[in-house]
Amino acid sequence: MRQVAWVDRGQSVSFEKQLEEGPRPNCVGVARLGSLQTSGTVFTVWMQLRGSAWVESKEGRFRLRQREWIAFEKESRPLIQASRDGLCIGVALDADALRTLGNLADSALYAGHGLMSRTEARTALHLWREAQAKGPGTHVLRPLLLHVASLQRDFSDGVQRCPGRSRLRKRQVFGRMQRARMYLEGNSHRVVRIGELAELTNFSSWYLSKTFQSLYEESPQSLSARLRLERAATLLRDTDMMISEVASASGFDNCCSFARAFRARFGMSATRYRETVVTLPPHSAKSATGSGKPISSVQT
Repeated sequence: MRQVAWVDRGQSVSFEKQLEEGPRPNCVGVARLGSLQTSGTVFTVWMQLRGSAWVESKEGRFRLRQREWIAFEKESRPLIQASRDGLCIGVALDADALRTLGNLADSALYAGHGLMSRTEARTALHLWREAQAKGPGTHVLRPLLLHVASLQRDFSDGVQRCPGRSRLRKRQVFGRMQRARMYLEGNSHRVVRIGELAELTNFSSWYLSKTFQSLYEESPQSLSARLRLERAATLLRDTDMMISEVASASGFDNCCSFARAFRARFGMSATRYRETVVTLPPHSAKSATGSGKPISSVQT
């Protein structure tokens, strides 16, 4: 049976079902309300070329916008759904492909996300098309793998700062810290307990907090609070939700605590912030997730 590499126009594909029907492609694309459920056996990297996509994974819920990329560990099993005009390309890497990358560039891939330049996005599409046209096989992925690794070039400094006697150990620690950071970003609608991060990374709460602070120069609690307030600012800017609704959707128990935290962060009240940065057109009410309906109430 022909490999399914393209999920389009409302189609829904599961990697588990696809494995029953034939080999799974390394290169996949999701477009125009298509959705793809990945398996727990592949590391995946997704690059948004047009529109947006909603992503739900073990680390939480994300919105992927144009020219953003996001990467997930095997256990994450992300579900990708493109918006009505969205185009997202991805690469699914098994253990052999990851070993090939290590041999090529003495490098590794980590969970995380970032922004591509226009040139990087065009190059990614070109290399993805070439790899897809050549068919299955790790060797055809080499140029694309090197390009994907280049998107994470800024991670090398973080790896060096991680504790560990060997480079392999440093990479392992950095990979787990990146998952913890993504978990905080994917759960910016609520307060995240340190115990959750410890369980996710299989580190003690003490070791996690100490290493996280050293690596990112910010504690998990501080980052969580900052992300929740940044989420609130986005909701104030992009929706017409009431202030109390924004507070609740950003993980605050009451409006008073939200008001104090927001003013401390942005130097003005939430009401003043909205008046300053946004003027919503009439009858343009949006949901808390912005325009478009996300899967399973996915949010930014």
